[in-house]
Amino acid sequence: MSAQLIGVGVGPGDPELLTLAAVAAIESADVVAYHARPGGSSTARSIAERFFRDGQIHELLHYPVTTGITDHPGGYAGAMAEFYVEAAARLSAHLDAGRTVAVLALGDPMLYSSYQHLHRILEGRYPTRVIPGVPSVTAAADVLGQPLAEDEEVLTILPGTLPESELVEHLRRTDTAVIMKLGRTFTKVRRALQATGAVERAYVVSRVGMDNQDTVAVADADPEAIPYFSVIVVPSTSVGRRVAEEHKGEVVVVGLGPGADKWTTPEVVEELARATDIVGYSTYVNRVAERAGQRRHLSDNKVEAERAAMALDMAKRGRRVAVVSSGDPGVFAMAAAVLEVADDPQWREVPVRIVPGMTAAQAVASRVGAPLGHDFGMVSLSDRLKPWEQVEKRIRALAGADMAFAVYNPASKERRWQVAALRDIVLEYQSPDTPVIVARAVGSDQESVAVKTLAEFDPEVVDMRTMVIVGASTTASYEGLNGVRVFTSRRYGE
Repeated sequence: MSAQLIGVGVGPGDPELLTLAAVAAIESADVVAYHARPGGSSTARSIAERFFRDGQIHELLHYPVTTGITDHPGGYAGAMAEFYVEAAARLSAHLDAGRTVAVLALGDPMLYSSYQHLHRILEGRYPTRVIPGVPSVTAAADVLGQPLAEDEEVLTILPGTLPESELVEHLRRTDTAVIMKLGRTFTKVRRALQATGAVERAYVVSRVGMDNQDTVAVADADPEAIPYFSVIVVPSTSVGRRVAEEHKGEVVVVGLGPGADKWTTPEVVEELARATDIVGYSTYVNRVAERAGQRRHLSDNKVEAERAAMALDMAKRGRRVAVVSSGDPGVFAMAAAVLEVADDPQWREVPVRIVPGMTAAQAVASRVGAPLGHDFGMVSLSDRLKPWEQVEKRIRALAGADMAFAVYNPASKERRWQVAALRDIVLEYQSPDTPVIVARAVGSDQESVAVKTLAEFDPEVVDMRTMVIVGASTTASYEGLNGVRVFTSRRYGE
């Protein structure tokens, strides 16, 4: 191969983001060159080294300075100009000897890249080729999963090294922006974003594609923890409008469904994506996919009122809070708790919305057919918030009314005897042959569902992940092609 200078974009960090053209150029080059900070190693090399071959010549181009502080008579600009001239001379020696030289460039070779300076010096003397790379500009937006620019929006790419007044001016004139060259410039850049009202929709994405990749909202970021390999993304103004709406403050109580992701409705998914904060019992919060810049507040399952107060307080301060429940939030879940706490003068101005979800009773019933196909009831066996005497009164009312009913919160490690009491009470009103559905962890990979008679029903198999559905006199079962089918008839015998 004749001598050629090739600028190779190696992308932001992940070797799998190298193009096929980049890999071919690295593998075939006689000389591979890459930059590094003073005394440091080369990030570009670490991305591409799996494609090196034996016998290649390597040129490590150490910058003389990166901080702008130098005793060079020409200052920082003079020191760097001298460095590029010397680096170009080193590469020229290889090119003059007929070798092909591949210069690795982070991101794209023609976007804020050291390769550009070498290209400018050498392009008139040698054949050159530039292989594009994935720039951190778009890679960071992809990490966030946020549109960078839409329709006729104007995108501006800014170096964080600009004076603060110029940053403010550019940010005011654009719809969306990416700011590079952070590190020590971060505090100044954040002030510019605050001055233009863009800080609430801006995110820092650090070390894109690297093992220690990280994202954080600009408003929450620690200036001392922002590495040089970071960019700030100010997403599409459509995102900005959404965030502006969110920062009016609101609590949205959502139901995730009983367990399987497919039972979470699209409306709930949308609300979770829009939330600035997720609040709930730890088991339920952990079911929600993590999103960049979104805060998560996990708590124990016995602090409903405290959890509601926290959510309302955050919303009052401008956060858009999603309070998560399993199943439907209005069925033995957080909707009532939030609304009860919100009935306080300090939170009367906070909007509260409820977004429904599939109930556990629906999910369990569907597994065996339609045991709740006629009039039915729901009761919780938990006596933590109401006395057992009240629970028993309601069980007798349901059994005496000859209605099928679903039993929530039937047992826990400490609370065991109530399930046996439930069985005994129902036997006073219903036949021992009455169908009982015992379902555990429906929607998960530990799901188990059994249909028993009231006489066969064993209370010891029940725990907090179990739901029980007790049939009525009109509830029947039969063996179908796909297991036992249970239904409660909508007709009564004459």
